[in-house]
Amino acid sequence: MDSRRTSVVEKSLTAIATNSKKSAYYLAAMRPRQWTKNLVVFAAPLFAFSINVQSLLGSLLAFVLFCCASSGFYLINDIVDVESDRQHPVKCKRPIAAGLVSIRVATVMALLLLGGALIFGWLRSPHLGAAITAYALLQVAYNLRLKRMVILDVGAIATGFVLRAYAGAAATSITLSSWFLMCTAMLALFLGIEKRKAELRLAQLKGNKPRSVLKYYSLPLLGRMENVVTTGTVLTYALWSSGPYLHGAPTSWMLLTLPFVLYGIFRYQLLSDPQQISTYSDNHDPEETGRSERPEEVLLKDLPILITVIGWIITCFLILWLRKQGIIE
Repeated sequence: MDSRRTSVVEKSLTAIATNSKKSAYYLAAMRPRQWTKNLVVFAAPLFAFSINVQSLLGSLLAFVLFCCASSGFYLINDIVDVESDRQHPVKCKRPIAAGLVSIRVATVMALLLLGGALIFGWLRSPHLGAAITAYALLQVAYNLRLKRMVILDVGAIATGFVLRAYAGAAATSITLSSWFLMCTAMLALFLGIEKRKAELRLAQLKGNKPRSVLKYYSLPLLGRMENVVTTGTVLTYALWSSGPYLHGAPTSWMLLTLPFVLYGIFRYQLLSDPQQISTYSDNHDPEETGRSERPEEVLLKDLPILITVIGWIITCFLILWLRKQGIIE
């Protein structure tokens, strides 16, 4: 009798362990590290100084829906590219390519995630539903064509971030400043260019160009593009933070946050600098170098960038609190 009970317990524990592993594989296939990109939806209430329970809940809903939509497309991409991923030294470890998640299950997950995001988005707000729909159409266009079209590929990446920011405003019924939208677009273009620059340098180090669009780019060209959008990013943020006289931030005290933005941009440029990547790759695996190729990796792993973001957020909240107390205007 005891042995039978022991056998039942062992089978139950084995089943629990198996289900836990499957759940971990399903979660990994959704690429949760990429969800950090969707934190842009919280920018709208923060930039508008509209921090309350209602705005936070609305932004949280937009964040969850964009995480579902983006994960749905990651699953679709991994399904379509499963054979080529299996030949790649790094991508072969992805759950679908490694056979840890079946294509049938991945397809069902993708449909549920995308369908759920679109349905709940339209139910919450027509503007939010339109933003998620536009994002979905953009992803389809990007994967079918735009990612192979020089300059337009970077524009598509930037548009995705702008749609996230717009979705955050739509979910909270906040009217966005034109300076905020321009700054978001410039910063998104900056990240897209830095991503291509890091990819190109890593491709040169490894002697191949995995993205076909990279053959149209050169480091001098990307450097010139970088100079334009860097200037645009700093100027639009400075004009926004100058205050209500320029139809920007609610208070000109937001200029105190400008040093954080400047340092963050310069630090990101350092990480994507060709010389920096070459030096780092001498003693490291090339797949681990050039972190600016993956913005989510920078936010999660680069301590100076993380401290800068936290410092910016704390300063914003401090200015907001002092303004509410009537200490500053």
